[in-house]
Amino acid sequence: MSRTALVTGGSRGVGQGVAAALVADGWTVYVTSRHGSGPDGTIPLTCDHTDDDAVAEVFAQIGRDADGLDLLVNNAWAAPRGFGGFSDRFWERPVDDWDTLIGVGLRAHYVASTHAARMMVSRGSGLIASISSFGSRGHLHSVLYGMSKAALDKMAFDMGHELAGTGVTAVSLWLGLIRTELLLSLGIDEFAGFSLQRAEDPEFVGRVIAALADDPRLSDHNGHTLVTSELGAGYGITNNDGTPPDSHRGAFGGGPLFPPSTASADQVV
Repeated sequence: MSRTALVTGGSRGVGQGVAAALVADGWTVYVTSRHGSGPDGTIPLTCDHTDDDAVAEVFAQIGRDADGLDLLVNNAWAAPRGFGGFSDRFWERPVDDWDTLIGVGLRAHYVASTHAARMMVSRGSGLIASISSFGSRGHLHSVLYGMSKAALDKMAFDMGHELAGTGVTAVSLWLGLIRTELLLSLGIDEFAGFSLQRAEDPEFVGRVIAALADDPRLSDHNGHTLVTSELGAGYGITNNDGTPPDSHRGAFGGGPLFPPSTASADQVV
């Protein structure tokens, strides 16, 4: 039986690679984007994730088409207006950066998760995975970027608490440096001190999420923040060229992730 996934922001970058990997794994994959586009084999839906009614219609459409929703990958993200790179300090940027980095980078994930949970809890199964980053642990890009990623980790933790016993799992995923088409087009060997040769392919992230969804121990990870490169190592998953990507945990201080108070929180597989 084909399982159904929704990848928000699935028309390019990480979302595109995740969606393509899920299609290759046999999933029925819906993707959202503002232009209604997506990789081959997906079902693209036009959605502005700042419009709650539009988001509700996405889930209603899936409900009409499919037998349910098995996986939500929260990946939608939007750059601030006039954004040219994270070079300015927070007091040098307009305060309405909040509207994209928090309004889309955080709120849109929460809104989608509420719709997904309603569909999943009624069936007693499902996975809600939010794309976070090591920006939760150390300064990365900007103040608001870090705030949004740290909040996603806490969101997964608290959602996991409330989803306990329902059969639905919520996790937050820390991705390392991603070899997107844009980054590779720059002709550089490293970015922010990290090697592109040891970075993660977008499709790698998708294969890791597919394996996590199939993991018989999935519920053990409920509410946890997980490192995709470490999950991949545990599952035997590599990049498209067969290389294993590096974990950036050590570069950002090491130690356990959410939930920090339990020994099992640092066990990824």
